[in-house]
Amino acid sequence: MKVLITGGTNGMGKGAAKALAKYTGEKNEIIILCRSEKLGLKTLDELKMNDNSAALSIVICDLSVMSSVKSAVLEIRKKHDYLDSIFINAGLGYAAQRIETVDGMDSHFQVNYLSQFYLMVQLLELLENSTRGGRVIFNATPGGKMHWDDVQMVKAWGYEKAIQQAMAAKRMLLLNMHEFYRNKEKKIAFVGFSIHKIVWSNQLNIIPTHMRISATVMRAFGMFISIEKCGEIMAPLFMEDGAGISKKSGSLLTWKKNRFEKIEEDEEILNEMKRNELLDYCIQRCHDDSTGEIVGKLAQ
Repeated sequence: MKVLITGGTNGMGKGAAKALAKYTGEKNEIIILCRSEKLGLKTLDELKMNDNSAALSIVICDLSVMSSVKSAVLEIRKKHDYLDSIFINAGLGYAAQRIETVDGMDSHFQVNYLSQFYLMVQLLELLENSTRGGRVIFNATPGGKMHWDDVQMVKAWGYEKAIQQAMAAKRMLLLNMHEFYRNKEKKIAFVGFSIHKIVWSNQLNIIPTHMRISATVMRAFGMFISIEKCGEIMAPLFMEDGAGISKKSGSLLTWKKNRFEKIEEDEEILNEMKRNELLDYCIQRCHDDSTGEIVGKLAQ
């Protein structure tokens, strides 16, 4: 399987990359989208140490800069004529204050959602070319809501609110995309996954001391999960055949009692009018006519 992973140098993305690199009986190709070339190459070296069978590469992309995302799309299209999967995973976590990007947006909204929305839409054709069942897997958690009167959170910002809004946006997107594709001849599946425990990652290095102490205590009580274990749990979502993943399309899943279980969705996320409102908002924010054209054709 050829898998593009956003945020593959840390956390769930790195865990998925590790699991796929050593997946039994498969020689997978893993493309890691990352902001830092140094960290990206270091991650590739680590993956090679674990298993040499996978084909590994990086694409440099700063998700907080839309021009960088557009350049990454062009690079991926030039180098690849198909993808089997995209893992929409990269995201900002803790932040001490609101940061506005060069594109004039809240950094959490742009990095955690909008830039990856653009990336996914522009690469749909490559997923359609998959011979094993194209799929988009979203790192998404339940809860959260859209702040329709202040999407960019200029008036009232909080890093937790910003993270949760992006999660809600991702779940609205996966439902829209599922509905667009379920009757198409060329199928793509769209699945959300919420890990059942907190993933122990490098994010803990930047949080305030009191939060780090609490996290360490929680880890001692088994409330965290390693990135390696997380990757092992998620691997089947990337590896199962097209028919299997199609049955899960449109769902937000978690891991419970050693199996995937569906999480019931919130009413606002299910609201088609609200989902389309978000879609229109994001198309406008991308400032790229082709994005609207692609989405418009899918909706017909």
